[in-house]
Amino acid sequence: MVTLDRARLPRHVAIIMDGHGRWAPQHAFGRITGHKRGAQAVRMTVETCREIGIACLTLYAFSQENWQRPREEVQALMRLLEDYLKTEIDRMMENDIRLVAIGETGRLPDRVRELLAECRTKTENNRSMILNLALSYGGRDEILFAVRRIAREAARGLLDPETLTPERFSRYLFTADLPDPDLLIRTSGEYRVSNFLLWQMAYTEFYFTDVLWPDFDKRHLLEAIADYQRRERRFGLTHEQLSSKE
Repeated sequence: MVTLDRARLPRHVAIIMDGHGRWAPQHAFGRITGHKRGAQAVRMTVETCREIGIACLTLYAFSQENWQRPREEVQALMRLLEDYLKTEIDRMMENDIRLVAIGETGRLPDRVRELLAECRTKTENNRSMILNLALSYGGRDEILFAVRRIAREAARGLLDPETLTPERFSRYLFTADLPDPDLLIRTSGEYRVSNFLLWQMAYTEFYFTDVLWPDFDKRHLLEAIADYQRRERRFGLTHEQLSSKE
């Protein structure tokens, strides 16, 4: 049994949900079945994070690069996203979860965008947890989007670039209203961030597991958080400096 210190939970957990495609042939299924099983892991993760008191959960649901996948797979993923929004909205309301999304959501199919807007509006006053879906998202594109906004404001005389600080720059990102992730979990044994929250993860703790996403369960999630709690987050300071501050 995994025991957590409720006083030292990560405020924001981000997850790269990887391994659907490898899970499917291992179980004699197609890739789409792997994605369907992955949706069950999503439901478990959201419910567990809400249960233990995680304030914000970001799921890398669909990257900019994923548009390059076979058309049939992209269409199936969009249908799964549509089904998820339809079926989970009542659970979000029951559990006081607010849904937000980051990325170029304008590229999503019309019906998905409509459902996403409906869910965001319906849950906007919920306060117990934020569920943030990264959809059609790319970290480099997000930074470019911010730089272009800043350049336009500077050209209009609304902003002096010399006054920019990391904190002020962060307000131009898709995640402006969210804390930076404390913990990143990546499944399937890959050791890279795949263009995900590149600016925001400057001091994030990374946890990698060989477990494929469709097999990721509550125990795996709690083990990742327990591992996070065993770490000392120094943010550039020494152990002695931290000890003296405490």
